[in-house]
Amino acid sequence: MILYLSINSVFAEKTDLNHIYKLALQENANAQNELGILYANGRGISQNSVKAMEWYSKAADQGYAAAQHNLGAMYENGRGISQNYVKAVEWYSKAADQAFAPSSYNLGLMYSKGRGVKQDHTKAFEWYSKAANEGNVFAQLNLGVMYANGQGVIQNDVKAVEWYSKAANQGVAQAQVNLGIMYETGRGITQDYTKAVEWYSKAANQENTLAQFNLGATYHNGLIVKKNYTKAREWYSKAAKHGDVKSQFNLGIMYALGQGVNRDDSKAFEWFKKAAEQGDAQAQFNIGAMYSNGQGVDQNEYLSKRWFLKAAENGHSQAKSLIATLP
Repeated sequence: MILYLSINSVFAEKTDLNHIYKLALQENANAQNELGILYANGRGISQNSVKAMEWYSKAADQGYAAAQHNLGAMYENGRGISQNYVKAVEWYSKAADQAFAPSSYNLGLMYSKGRGVKQDHTKAFEWYSKAANEGNVFAQLNLGVMYANGQGVIQNDVKAVEWYSKAANQGVAQAQVNLGIMYETGRGITQDYTKAVEWYSKAANQENTLAQFNLGATYHNGLIVKKNYTKAREWYSKAAKHGDVKSQFNLGIMYALGQGVNRDDSKAFEWFKKAAEQGDAQAQFNIGAMYSNGQGVDQNEYLSKRWFLKAAENGHSQAKSLIATLP
């Protein structure tokens, strides 16, 4: 969600509060919006969402698009006023009608989520298209997703690649990883593993967890690049620290099998447990087995059964069969 925008370069570096306040009192909409931002964010003044609403409203009533957008964001998030999605849509619409791209994007989100309006993916697509053509990179990303999934528009992988590329080339990490997936799978573009790794790397270096996992997996399985367990562990570790359950599980596998590391059952248990605690059924089964065998952890039949039960509850077929045989 995009909110609390300032499009005024005059006050961008060093704010002269007295000067802004004087201009705001003179009905300068730009200054009124800027004063609202200062109150909203507590920049150089005590944070006060009610005051922010007051100044945004003054500027918005003069037709100032950025203030209309910011007022919509305040209503959407319930800051300085009771949350009201209908009012948020109303103010976003006023700004969007002035070709204010962040509001067009936010309207796309509102229609996508059914906030303040009936959920309508076709309408969401229309607003994202408007914002994307106005240069909003996140709208470009979302258009790519909608084309890829056929949501609100006829499915079209070529168009998905086109929009992912626009956003990816402007540094949007999620667009970069999505573009990598398209290159890896050959959807909408000629399959190119080198390009896939290139885009995964760009996104991974921006701390995108999915890209980090995908890089780890490519080096782990060696299907599209030369197998390299050291690089696999490096990228899995980065994603795992962000809580990625698949990376945590795969680190457990690497330590259990000694892939690129000395075999270490205690480390394997540690990573399987992290994944198991997030609900991964196979990791839960593995933890049950390790408790049962005393592998990497002290043997404990009670805890073993407990984890087997968790795995069974999550649909693990082998755990279900095993539970049926336990006393």
